[in-house]
Amino acid sequence: MTLQFIAPYLLPAIVTVPLLAAICNFLMASHHPRLALNALFGLAQVLLAGLLLIALSLPDTVVEMRYILAGWSAPLGIELIADGLAAILLMTTAVLYLVLSVYSALYFTDKNKGARFWPLWWLLATGLNGVFLAGDAFNIYVTLEIIGLASVALIALSGDRAALVAALRYALVGLLGSLCYLLGVALLYRAYGTLDLAQLASLAEANPLTWAALSLISVGLLLKTALLPLHFWLPPAHASAPVPVSAVLSGLVVKASFYLMVRFWLDILPVATTTLALQLLGVLGTAAIFWGCISAYRAHRLKVMVAYSTVAQVGYLFLLFPLSATSIDAWKVSGGALAAIVYFVVAHALAKSAMFIAAGNIMFSYRHDDIDGLRGIAREQPLDVFTFAIAGASLIGLPPSAGFIAKWLLLGGAISSGQWWWAAAILFGGLLAAAYIFRFLNVVFDQSQAAELSAQRHARPVPLTMALCGLALAVMAILMGFNAGWMLELLSVSAAVSA
Repeated sequence: MTLQFIAPYLLPAIVTVPLLAAICNFLMASHHPRLALNALFGLAQVLLAGLLLIALSLPDTVVEMRYILAGWSAPLGIELIADGLAAILLMTTAVLYLVLSVYSALYFTDKNKGARFWPLWWLLATGLNGVFLAGDAFNIYVTLEIIGLASVALIALSGDRAALVAALRYALVGLLGSLCYLLGVALLYRAYGTLDLAQLASLAEANPLTWAALSLISVGLLLKTALLPLHFWLPPAHASAPVPVSAVLSGLVVKASFYLMVRFWLDILPVATTTLALQLLGVLGTAAIFWGCISAYRAHRLKVMVAYSTVAQVGYLFLLFPLSATSIDAWKVSGGALAAIVYFVVAHALAKSAMFIAAGNIMFSYRHDDIDGLRGIAREQPLDVFTFAIAGASLIGLPPSAGFIAKWLLLGGAISSGQWWWAAAILFGGLLAAAYIFRFLNVVFDQSQAAELSAQRHARPVPLTMALCGLALAVMAILMGFNAGWMLELLSVSAAVSA
């Protein structure tokens, strides 16, 4: 039995494994802790995603991989589809979930919170994997709802007032976004009689109905992605959530809706896009870079600073759209901008998750994350400060990090397409990122009153494994800068939908 033969069966397995994990954790609500069980499910996800990557990398593999559930093909049946882009995002999800599951087993020492956390945690993974593999527009809606409901419950898990308010706001925004998306899908079904993505891509025409559908879908997805000015829900939600939840919301959840934006704008309904609309998304992305960085610099709490940093980093992703204006083929966008953005997604997911873990460990140790109150902690928390620093280097784009490779590729795309103004935005955004990251590092390395403050703080020791989880993700973000070739080659696998 060759890998090519079993490869299509990997697709339902990738969705089923986290669902089984959610069910097992629900049935084992009285057991605590559950490190071994959830680490095993995390390893299973990594194995399945790794096999899918290998299968798509083989020279004789077809450009797409499909699995038809119950033998019913489109437009009536449900299909799971994978290509190079989906496989990279699935692998990123699997790696993050493995590390964060180990971290979470140590983070949730309260038995009751742990019993509520684990089923929701794996249900969120089910939704994420489903989004990346869904082959029709309605099942994308279903998976988005799974992600939204699980995320709301996870944000509210701490139970304090700030978390509950943030969760309620997230729920209302998510419902509005889902409603807009569903209305757009209904218009597409009315126009073309199918919701299969491949059939929509071949049937779509530039007419008012398609424009209206794409507009509604885009508004819904932009709300979920938190692109400026629709970002108002993100900082309080990410800052109030438990640490592993903040990491996965920033590293993965906002990327899922961005992934769908790329699919719909550049692959499924490119006939309905215009150069002006693509440029407008780039302008909003640039505004998000500047506003997010400025807000992060002005933040007084560490987790709020890291949350606003996500607003800025999301802005970089939307530079893909104006760079594609000269070539609407999303998979050969001017100067390799798609490769830059995908590399940026993975680099940001690793670095931002590491940064949230470092911030969470500092908050665990000192029972607060007020930046001014953390003066001189570098001597007391060297591992977490080091993790924050090298993760910050990737966000800034310093060599040899993965963030540097992503921004270098993005700069190349901007210059080769003749749109140099986006290159200026990328460079200036890197300087602003350096400003808020070095502002924090300047505070924690200030030893002028270290002895007095250390005696007043009464820091709790952070378990070494929790600190090492953040360090592992930060080191991955650096090591990826040494070998970008495999990911760029995998992206050459043609899009499954457009195949």
